[in-house]
Amino acid sequence: MSARARGALLLLLVTCLWGSTFAVVKTLGESLSAPLLIAWRFSIAAVALLPLLLWRPRTPRTLPVPAHPLWRDGLMLGAWLIAGYGTQTIALQTTTANRAAFFTALSVVLVPLWLALAQRRRLPLTLWAALPLAVAGLGLLSWEGGAWVVGDAWALACAVTYAGFIVALEGTAHRHAALPFTAAQVLSVTGLAWGWALLSAPATVLPPPDAWAPLLYLGVAATAVTTLLQTVGQRHVSAAEASLIYALEPVTATAFSYALLREQVGLRGALGGVLVVVATVLSQRATPHAETPAPQAEEPQAG
Repeated sequence: MSARARGALLLLLVTCLWGSTFAVVKTLGESLSAPLLIAWRFSIAAVALLPLLLWRPRTPRTLPVPAHPLWRDGLMLGAWLIAGYGTQTIALQTTTANRAAFFTALSVVLVPLWLALAQRRRLPLTLWAALPLAVAGLGLLSWEGGAWVVGDAWALACAVTYAGFIVALEGTAHRHAALPFTAAQVLSVTGLAWGWALLSAPATVLPPPDAWAPLLYLGVAATAVTTLLQTVGQRHVSAAEASLIYALEPVTATAFSYALLREQVGLRGALGGVLVVVATVLSQRATPHAETPAPQAEEPQAG
């Protein structure tokens, strides 16, 4: 199997794990505020990654100090991540899990738009076609769920910020070894989230007893594992290709939302979801697939 195929399979697994988080986060949001939920989620993820960092074999340094310090790239991506996780967590307080998933899927359409603007290229016709399809799909999803709620706006903000993260990760993933780079991102989000939580002055920072099991799942499987797999996968898969795989997330999220919360999607919502998925697939034709940079060897990095 080629490195590109392995990377695509890893990102597919990431997408399935992500799909399960919407229902879990929505349930946890009933007992934890957004900053505390994110702070505990990433604290657990940091603890889960610690043994891997300690057991990682150390080799003599043979590489020069990189031009892009690990801590700086980790902090930049951590800022994008907390913006994405924060807006998504807030969104799930007032909108349904499956609806938030399709709204968040707009990030896939926004990735080629980000790249076109960054490279100062004219927008391709396929992207012009994908954007109204996505908007129509989101409109049908909103119509089925009743009046537009504030959570829908937060879900759209999540789409914008996560598109930025995907593009930023493509440009930085090849600069550093996967494991320390993943740890740098997780630790950055942990610090930012605890700062946010303390500024919000919560009455207590300890989760209720029944929140620990879902928090452990979110922290270990849906955060530590997915962040590591995403970092490894996008070393061999371009941002445009990765975002196409991520288009499956609302489909898996809908399945988990039904299984865990009994949330159902009606005819209008199903049609809207299909339009969103079609828009995400169509939008990828607007992005030239440049060759993915060759990954660096798994060696310790300075930073």
